[in-house]
Amino acid sequence: MPKRYWYIITAYIAAQLSAIIGVPLMKLTGLSNSDAIAIWSVASFTVATLIILRLLKPEMKSASTRNDRSSAGGVVVWSIIGVFLALFAQGIAATIESKLLGIPPGSENTMNLMEIARESPLFILLPVVFAPITEEIIFRKVIFGSIYERTNFWVAVLVSALVFGAFHFDFKHMLVYFSMGVVFAFLYVKTKRIITPIIAHMAMNSFVVVTQYFVDEEDIRRMQEQFETIFIGGIF
Repeated sequence: MPKRYWYIITAYIAAQLSAIIGVPLMKLTGLSNSDAIAIWSVASFTVATLIILRLLKPEMKSASTRNDRSSAGGVVVWSIIGVFLALFAQGIAATIESKLLGIPPGSENTMNLMEIARESPLFILLPVVFAPITEEIIFRKVIFGSIYERTNFWVAVLVSALVFGAFHFDFKHMLVYFSMGVVFAFLYVKTKRIITPIIAHMAMNSFVVVTQYFVDEEDIRRMQEQFETIFIGGIF
């Protein structure tokens, strides 16, 4: 990988780990735990995102001259298609996990994040804005893209999706992360523009955040069960 890619990965990891020191320091000012997490997370990922985009600036300029990339219209179309593909793939993966592997539906990681968001709405910027930008650059452009150049699509997806899931510390739902990795990698390869999976990722995360922010957890559980029943009936 180019040296700048290692700098990008370092900036992302630093933003993740900075909370170990930053959040306790914020709490010393009298902030609640949720407010401290929200403020520090948004601040640290704002800095990390700016650094990452700055490191990619030369590459983005050179890529803009390529003739094989999708047009702006193509990006919009494939971003919209990508949202439905991602939701569909997640639904199938969640159904397989629940019905065949006995893994209960719902992500503890997502529920913890939404609990913070309900107490401190500023935190919503993390999953809706900063996470899609940094994660797609890290896991699709840097990791997937580098491996894809040397091997093939499925090897690159497998490695990048496993790392993607590992960074979310949600190992029992690795199949769900893999399904997302397949869809977002497909969008990147199809349009040859990283902005496409970024937009699709943003839209999907926004849908999840809005749904879980305003809908009661028991209603969400019932919807998940109905969703799984539809997929089971349609597939098996």
